[in-house]
Amino acid sequence: MSSLPTATEYIRHHLANLASSKQASIVDFSVINYDTLFFSILIMAIALWLLYKAANKATDGVPGKWQCAVEMMVEFVNTQARTLIHGDRTFIAPLGLTVFVWVTLMNCIDLLPVDLLPKIASLLGFEHLRPLPTADLNGTLGISVGVLLLMIYYGFKAHGFAGFFKGLITAPFGANPLLWPFNLVLNIIEYLAKCVSLGMRLFGNMYAGELLFFLLALLGGYALSFGVVGGTLSTLGQIVGGLGWWLFHVLIVLLQAFIMMMLTLVYLGQAHESH
Repeated sequence: MSSLPTATEYIRHHLANLASSKQASIVDFSVINYDTLFFSILIMAIALWLLYKAANKATDGVPGKWQCAVEMMVEFVNTQARTLIHGDRTFIAPLGLTVFVWVTLMNCIDLLPVDLLPKIASLLGFEHLRPLPTADLNGTLGISVGVLLLMIYYGFKAHGFAGFFKGLITAPFGANPLLWPFNLVLNIIEYLAKCVSLGMRLFGNMYAGELLFFLLALLGGYALSFGVVGGTLSTLGQIVGGLGWWLFHVLIVLLQAFIMMMLTLVYLGQAHESH
């Protein structure tokens, strides 16, 4: 007769991705997390569809609720972009809006019951499913690598090939040829640090929130083993604690999306500036 999983087994199961193979080392590019890819692409499609519907149904008359909400977001992002970016914002401002909506919707998956989607996946024959893409470091670093490539692109676009490399080898210590190697190393480290910190910040916050939801779920699952009084208190604690954390997590969901959007604009704005 099969026994219920222990707390450790439960958490390990829910932290395991639906992957192409088992990870053999800390960095293993041969592994593909299918669930992260699926939900990232699905949520991106939903985000673009929602923005498209708002733009397609836009009217000069009295706007609907969704159109009003999108117009407020567009104006807010445009204001931030005008403040941070002194150059062509034709692509960057819509990018900032897309990042905000995309990351917000991905983070919202964490507000669903933790066992809902994995249970559906198990009924379909999948042993593991981790539906929150922003709690997977591969997903958040994928976004940050995209921002890194855009930083380099806009660096070339704003300063030209010669100007971009001149900035790499002459800042921050000056144009003395003896200092060129040190300048180059420091600038490469700065680009990499921005990329890594951008992805790690979102991952760390969402991973911690996801883990706390697992612990709250375990509190209710093990209520019967604590006796009548202990079980009642643990169940009550799960309801009160779970609801409180869920409401607070709504703020985290929006805040992390806002930070990701703002840092994207800040980094692309810095790419337009001279060293």
